[in-house]
Amino acid sequence: MSTEIQPDVTDKPEVTDKLEITGKPQGLRSRINPLLFAAMVAAVIAAWQWYEARSQIESLQQEFEKRLVEIDVSYKELRNISTKVREKREETETRIKLLETNLTESINRQAALEELYQDLAPDRDEVTMEEVEQLLLIANQQLQLASNVKSALIAMHEADVRLQRINHPQLSTLRKTLAKDMDLLKAVPNVDTMEISLRLESLAKTVDTLPLAMEIRPSKSNAVSSVTWLPEGMWSKFLLSVWNDIKQLVRIQNMGERDIPLLSPSQSYFLRENLKLRLLSAQHSLLARDAVSFKTNLKTSMDLINQYYDNKSAPATSMLEILHQLHDSEIGIELPNISASYDEVRKYRLARIQEK
Repeated sequence: MSTEIQPDVTDKPEVTDKLEITGKPQGLRSRINPLLFAAMVAAVIAAWQWYEARSQIESLQQEFEKRLVEIDVSYKELRNISTKVREKREETETRIKLLETNLTESINRQAALEELYQDLAPDRDEVTMEEVEQLLLIANQQLQLASNVKSALIAMHEADVRLQRINHPQLSTLRKTLAKDMDLLKAVPNVDTMEISLRLESLAKTVDTLPLAMEIRPSKSNAVSSVTWLPEGMWSKFLLSVWNDIKQLVRIQNMGERDIPLLSPSQSYFLRENLKLRLLSAQHSLLARDAVSFKTNLKTSMDLINQYYDNKSAPATSMLEILHQLHDSEIGIELPNISASYDEVRKYRLARIQEK
């Protein structure tokens, strides 16, 4: 609620004076208002820019704080990783030190064992000469007991290889003697006793397949032919068929001049076993280098086949052919004496022992 104040009459001259005085400032106000407006606009713009700058500064500050937090987290992770790496490195260094310690101990133990072995082990040359002696002994046994020239040559060759490793001038005489014995063995004709033995064993297994001579049957072409013509009448036909049956009960066949023995089942069994034993005896004679017994057993085997078996059948013909080939082969070979090299090695070793 407003109250209007009535001016006093006595105050009018003062009002006029004031109006006269304020007449000039109204023109100045009209000139100052644009400046004030511009100042206000500038202040608003400055305020807006200040607000904008402050907003950017706050966003930057927030981003900076966020980055600081991330950096702090990364730093903690790196510190944890660094701690783990340091622990691993310390553990690895500990293990390496332990391995170095074990390696040093192992080297020391190996050196001690080598020193002990050198103290206890005999001379290497002496060990080699002992091996050479054993090889030459094996060669003599193979030649004398089994007549195995190939095995004896292999053993002597190994002995010569070991002598080459020693390579002492004192062993030249021994190597010459060994070379002479090897030349004697190489000059022996090669008889493949293993192949002959296997063939005899195979023949012994096929004895049961040989057909006996008494088991030969006449061919059907020699048998009485059946009646192709019959006279009329029932009784005539019956009598003629009975007569043909009676004639077929007995067959007469010319077997040649060979006298075929008749054997009972037990005799047939023992005949086959006897032939097997003859073949196996020939095999043993072969291994023993007994040429006389070898040929005798083969000759007896061929006689048994020709006398009791069907020598025209395929199994018997094949067996007889193989037996003839084996009978003609020569197995009675005179084997040389190769004990000179063995005696030379023994003399050398005895001389070395006496020197010590």
